[in-house]
Amino acid sequence: MSKPTFQAEWEEIEKEYQQLQETHKIYRHKLEELTNLQVTCSSSISKQRKCLKDLRHSLKKCAQMCDEKQLKLITDIKSQIKDKEHVFFDMEAYLPKKNGLYLSLVLGNVNVTLLSNQAKFAYKDEYEKFKLYMTIILMFGAITCLFFLNYRVTDEIFNFLLVWYYCTLTIRESILISNGSRIKGWWVSHHYVSTFLSGVMLTWPEGQMYQMFRSQFLAFSIYQSFVQFLQYYYQSGCLYRLRALGERNQLDLTVEGFQSWMWRGLTFLLPFLFFGHFWQLYNSVTLFRLARHDDCKEWQVFMLALTFLVLFLGNFLTTLKVVHQKVQKKEKDI
Repeated sequence: MSKPTFQAEWEEIEKEYQQLQETHKIYRHKLEELTNLQVTCSSSISKQRKCLKDLRHSLKKCAQMCDEKQLKLITDIKSQIKDKEHVFFDMEAYLPKKNGLYLSLVLGNVNVTLLSNQAKFAYKDEYEKFKLYMTIILMFGAITCLFFLNYRVTDEIFNFLLVWYYCTLTIRESILISNGSRIKGWWVSHHYVSTFLSGVMLTWPEGQMYQMFRSQFLAFSIYQSFVQFLQYYYQSGCLYRLRALGERNQLDLTVEGFQSWMWRGLTFLLPFLFFGHFWQLYNSVTLFRLARHDDCKEWQVFMLALTFLVLFLGNFLTTLKVVHQKVQKKEKDI
């Protein structure tokens, strides 16, 4: 007598279930092995760093009382120590680590390390798309507020969107840095400053001072979004080419500024960037003048003036430094 269909199906399911349990058991065992290896690697890196730090200190003392041959050897060792530090950084991108202060405040002690190159690049790609889509949305939002909807409520929605956008960028960038992205310096800090600026704009109450600056701020927002769109379009193409040549890291990001790798092919963006930087200075000067107005009672005016000045100085000096270094290097090569 043949088995009923449902009994055959049940036995098949039971067989697959047993296989699943065995596979999951192997997975748990491998996961435990992986965790132990992660702890071992992290401990070894910390030990190596401590030893290299002590060695560097010893080399510094020896360099003051050694002959030319020994000095050459010390220089060579120092160079190798520096190379090892870069290797440790790449290793740590695949190891769980304690979150920095900002991520700890926002996310707690959640492990944000992505273990595979595919997962890291997918997250980086999602970050870039998020920036692009939000840049387009913010551009049309500013255009709508400036030319079609002169209402306080729409301005508040736009400013809230700016606060949320920059807050989200800072969190995503911190996660990418934990996973090996080399974005650093001012191009990270200026998103924190922009978050603060957007928050102050959000709290600025309706009044004469606000209306006097409103159109200038929205026009600046439109131009800034336009330049950011240009930067994303051309930087992403340049990064793709440099990655294919092995000259850039897979987790390098597009930025709202100018970096050394953009020198070949993207110098045409510099006039747009410098114009935007000086517009930030113009915003600062305008707000300082408004702060001296007899009818000005809001603290936001002076605070915004200072923040725009900080943004101008940071953006302008950082871009100028990159250009100056590249010009000097070019002159030396000639």
